[in-house]
Amino acid sequence: MKVFKTDAMRVPVKSWAEDLDDKTLQQITNAAMIPAVFHHVALMPDAHMGYGVPIGAVVALKNAISPAQVGMDIACGVIAVQTYASDLCMETVKEIIGGIRQVIPVGFNHHKEMCDRELLPSIPWNSAVVEKQFDSARKQLGTLGGGNHFVEIQRGSDGYIWIMIHSGSRNIGYKVAKHYMKVTAKLNDQWFTSEGEVGGKWYPSRLTKNELAILPIGADEAGKYLTEMNWCLNFAKISRRRMMMRAAKVFADITGYGVNPDSGIDIHHNYVAIEHHFGQDVWVHRKGATLAWKSTKGIIPGSQGTKSYIVKGKGNPDSFCSCSHGAGRQMGRKQAKRELNLADEQAKMKDIVHSVRNQGDLDEAPGAYKDIGEVMKAQEDLVEIVVELTPLGVLKG
Repeated sequence: MKVFKTDAMRVPVKSWAEDLDDKTLQQITNAAMIPAVFHHVALMPDAHMGYGVPIGAVVALKNAISPAQVGMDIACGVIAVQTYASDLCMETVKEIIGGIRQVIPVGFNHHKEMCDRELLPSIPWNSAVVEKQFDSARKQLGTLGGGNHFVEIQRGSDGYIWIMIHSGSRNIGYKVAKHYMKVTAKLNDQWFTSEGEVGGKWYPSRLTKNELAILPIGADEAGKYLTEMNWCLNFAKISRRRMMMRAAKVFADITGYGVNPDSGIDIHHNYVAIEHHFGQDVWVHRKGATLAWKSTKGIIPGSQGTKSYIVKGKGNPDSFCSCSHGAGRQMGRKQAKRELNLADEQAKMKDIVHSVRNQGDLDEAPGAYKDIGEVMKAQEDLVEIVVELTPLGVLKG
């Protein structure tokens, strides 16, 4: 872990990330300059440039929140469960992946019929977004989405086969994020002094330019955002579990093996929550970072074709009890499609049922991501590895 601070920064940055590019470095520096920032800013080893603050940033604010520092995919997270199977051949893995594709819509696909209203959390009172998007969400529940979201079949170092799913809150989470980021940027100049206290104005152009606008706790808009964000957290968790039930049924129908009901882990990595750190209650924003309280079970997936990990948190206060949410990108999507070699990337996954079939799929190839082994080594003071998972088959959007 490295610590750095400039005169312009209100607090230092504590970074577990190596070789930061200039844009990511500037973003985390900006985060350390904003009003209400508390104690220090943490940067996980999978960090890379995001919107406003880097993916992998952990930012604690005192009496304030920032929708942009949660990000666009509210409640993105990972669920994993251990099966009772101990081995699978490639043909069986192909059959399982094909079966899962039939019951879980991927990419922009939704279910044709709306799910029962009772499956979703109740619409919040005075909702700005959820009420309008509720019926649409009823078709999105239990759908995977695209990008880096996946369903993966893995062989564990514990001797068992695992199923892992990475997904978020779909379009409704995106709509909530966009709405409140716009509202926050518009209202930001009304509330903050140069010391970060509520009341008076605080140079709004600086915050808006860097997508770092913040809302004071107590403002109506802050309360509304927290309510709708938490709705998205519940939606995403229900959605992941619904997909896992369907994937587990396909797995059981094909292999004859069920899942261990006591093995499930479900943890999200894009959210804000009030927590107690360094003697104060503060609002901790994890944007592409996973909770790692002491003994908390977590999941750190690698890239497509590389290992993933079930971990146990060490409760390191310097990271605000956080760890990485994955391997982290080392190439942008367009750059990966332009520069990576298709044959080379496919060769890395020769024993895996994967989805890199043409040049357009290279944005999710292993070479687009950081080395997960190096990422795990960089955070040995944050987590302990419990199970190492080797991919057998991957379904992506």
